Amino acid sequence: LKIDGQNLPYVNLGDSDDIIIGEWAIAVGNPFGLFSISEKPTVTVGVISATGMNLSPVDNRYYLNMIQTDASINQGNSGGPLVNSAGEVIGMNTIIYTANGSGGSIGIGFAIPINKVKSVIEELKKSGKFDRDYWTGLRIQNVDKSIAEYFKLTRSYGVLIKEIIRNSPAEKAGFQVYDIVIEINGIKVDNSNTLIGLLQDYKTNDYVTFTLIRDGKKINKKMKLEHSND
Repeated sequence: LKIDGQNLPYVNLGDSDDIIIGEWAIAVGNPFGLFSISEKPTVTVGVISATGMNLSPVDNRYYLNMIQTDASINQGNSGGPLVNSAGEVIGMNTIIYTANGSGGSIGIGFAIPINKVKSVIEELKKSGKFDRDYWTGLRIQNVDKSIAEYFKLTRSYGVLIKEIIRNSPAEKAGFQVYDIVIEINGIKVDNSNTLIGLLQDYKTNDYVTFTLIRDGKKINKKMKLEHSND
């Protein structure tokens, strides 16, 4: 959205890395299309319930490192701001958990951290798009109980590399078959959904550090996310 104008009102963007669990949170939006009744948005108040929440994929969309709040979020709030007590936007309201698919709020809502939104905004301003047309060359599977026992892991987490495509970014970075990915840039990888979702935060030609378990030891490998046509 781009319009011509001067002295337009705007909101200040906060720092979602500074969020504290238990601090006040205010959700602003248009639940159930109430703009048809009033031109003013509605607000609901709650607290930050948790941060860094990794949700299961919904319609092939990955929601990772989310902010959880009990401020009531309903249909129509998506895209609206989650604001702190200083009036700074700390997140973008996105998704809720509901009881038996009712569609109504039960006090478990999630917002995308504003710092993630900022990074996308800057890239859109710079190049007009957020280019994720890259590849890794990895074929992976989740680490289940039997795999964890075979590799003498204390618990079942991470993803096992079962194949590496020749001349791929993974091969160039020194990955090996049977490496187990447990972190990406310091964030824990629980399973393949987490890995895929975490990579969506990066764009083509970014460098990403993978923490691997190889022969019982932790090692780091840095991969360049090369364009899929390279």
